[in-house]
Amino acid sequence: MTPRTTSALHKRAIGIIATTTAVVALSLAGASAANAADRVSYAKSVPSWATAQNDAGAAPADTTVQGEIYLPLRDQKGAETLAKQVSNPTLAGYRRALTPAQWIARFSPTQADFDSVVSFLKTAGLTIQGVPDSRQYVVFRGTPDQLGSVFGTSLHAYDVAGHRLIAPASAPSLPAAIGAKVSAVSVEQSRTMTKPDSIKQGDLPASGAPQVSRKAAAAAPVITTPCSHYIGENTVTVPPAYNGQTTYSTYNCGYTPQQLRSAYGLTDLNKRGVNGSGQTVAIIDAYASPTIVKDANGLAQQNGEPILTNSSYQQLVPSPSQFTDQALCQYPSGWQGEQTLDVESVHSIAPGARILYVGGTDCSGGLDIAMSKILDNKLANIVSNSYGNVGEAVPPDVIQGEVNLQLQAAGEGIGLYFSSGDNGDEVENLGYASPDFPASSPWVTSVGGTSLGIDKNGAIAWETGWGDQLDKIVKNADGTLAYSAPLPGPLFAGGAGGGVSAVFPAPDYQRGIVPQALSKGFRVSPDVSALADPYTGFQIGIRPIIDDTTLETGDYVNETYGGTSLASPIVAAQIAIVQQATGKTIGFANPTLYAVKRVLPSAFRDVVPQNPPQALVYTSRISGNTYFITLDHDTSLTTARGYDDVTGLGGVSFNLLHLVAQGRH
Repeated sequence: MTPRTTSALHKRAIGIIATTTAVVALSLAGASAANAADRVSYAKSVPSWATAQNDAGAAPADTTVQGEIYLPLRDQKGAETLAKQVSNPTLAGYRRALTPAQWIARFSPTQADFDSVVSFLKTAGLTIQGVPDSRQYVVFRGTPDQLGSVFGTSLHAYDVAGHRLIAPASAPSLPAAIGAKVSAVSVEQSRTMTKPDSIKQGDLPASGAPQVSRKAAAAAPVITTPCSHYIGENTVTVPPAYNGQTTYSTYNCGYTPQQLRSAYGLTDLNKRGVNGSGQTVAIIDAYASPTIVKDANGLAQQNGEPILTNSSYQQLVPSPSQFTDQALCQYPSGWQGEQTLDVESVHSIAPGARILYVGGTDCSGGLDIAMSKILDNKLANIVSNSYGNVGEAVPPDVIQGEVNLQLQAAGEGIGLYFSSGDNGDEVENLGYASPDFPASSPWVTSVGGTSLGIDKNGAIAWETGWGDQLDKIVKNADGTLAYSAPLPGPLFAGGAGGGVSAVFPAPDYQRGIVPQALSKGFRVSPDVSALADPYTGFQIGIRPIIDDTTLETGDYVNETYGGTSLASPIVAAQIAIVQQATGKTIGFANPTLYAVKRVLPSAFRDVVPQNPPQALVYTSRISGNTYFITLDHDTSLTTARGYDDVTGLGGVSFNLLHLVAQGRH
């Protein structure tokens, strides 16, 4: 390829980058007495897991259940067309995004229809928990008996994926006068399975037993494995592994902000002021950490980094008294590490960017309200979401309601980034392979995960797909060491989510890049990837919540985290840097990302299998067990040259931005 051809490709790639009164009269008794012909039924609002086999009987009467009603967009096809035109660099409408007020006026349900639905729910005695300015849904709450009566069904408890969740035993329905205004009814708890996609280093599955109380002394390890600050700093001798190799690096202590910026090629850009300045990255999680600013600044000072200020960090969070469904949603303490990881990783990658944290009152409808606060006011054009459902086990009508929010984002020029998941193909949880929703949606950017080895000079020594398979190292009677099972071992300790959607057809932007043999005509995720392996993870600073009732916290500690919850904010921060460097808003990024891939494949680091496989050695501080960790073993998902269902297109490269920053193009 000639220099002129190469320059033309560079220029083209840079261009793409840069480029209700009647209803009040309805009484609850009247609604219950209506016959079936007077009601609209919502069969697609019953989750697939609400089966007789999983039925655990009537829902407890002493609980309350959150529900959500979705109203249809006035012009569904028009919203989809706009989202495509605004996001696709090859279409005339590229970057001609609407303001929130314009989008709402054009596509949202009418105020009259929305008021009718809200009035009906209030008259029925249900509590309204939240409504968005876009009028797309209503979040409400009631007892199982209330909800069953209002929606013409009965609520039961069901055992699914290790959870006991409430759902209707038959299709919910609404009086025809209201049903004509409603597209979906959710009176089930599938979305409370939404969880943070983060893993703290050492959080091994139960099959990694024996588990030892944290107060008990750990057994003496068979191998002493001090953590490494960079790959190869500390090595240990293990029984012969791949190709007979016996010397391997120990696990990572937790990379610093400087190491991550160096590995991702951002150090020089940062020195030139290309650090996310002028950009806002929004982060959505459930609940809120009481010590987030103090913790983030503790980490920053520890590493000689700029601290967060009132101008660089803001948050919109509910008061603790507004927190709901805490047990179902893993409590505030279960989300605190997630928020901390998200905020600190964004600040580390793009220290000049402004961060906006928006907390949900819970992990289901509360997250929708948090999202709408951003979309209805366009508080940011980059939004990182480090959470996901278990697969696509959400009722189809509910999925469509969520997709409509994503269409709003795209139509307004806002990019949504979702972590792809931490449980590989989800077979262990669901019994079948499935990517996690919302990451599986074609209207969001799904972020997969890698294992990343950074050398002593801050360069990438190797990068492979995140999928940790563990084999315990044991001591034989004669004192020699051995593996407890043939390599790579029996214990799956986490890996990037991804795979083929059973809901969404293949989007245009993936055609010709995602192999047909893989997609078979359906959407495949993820789209891009970044560091996610907790054993090559990122070190955070946190004062952990030790009492979920009072939100009392403990002392400041450093912990090492991974999961695609790390990858998503890293990519969001990288996009902030891209937007600053090019002076352009990317919005929904997938059409641009895949277009750049077509023009200049080197704009992404292709993450491929390693031969022999990369591996690390880790000793648990809790049990004292030592494990040999084989990397890039992610259930049925595999890395491959080009696009794959673990890392997508690969990692974002900044070679082009160096040229932009230097003024060459």
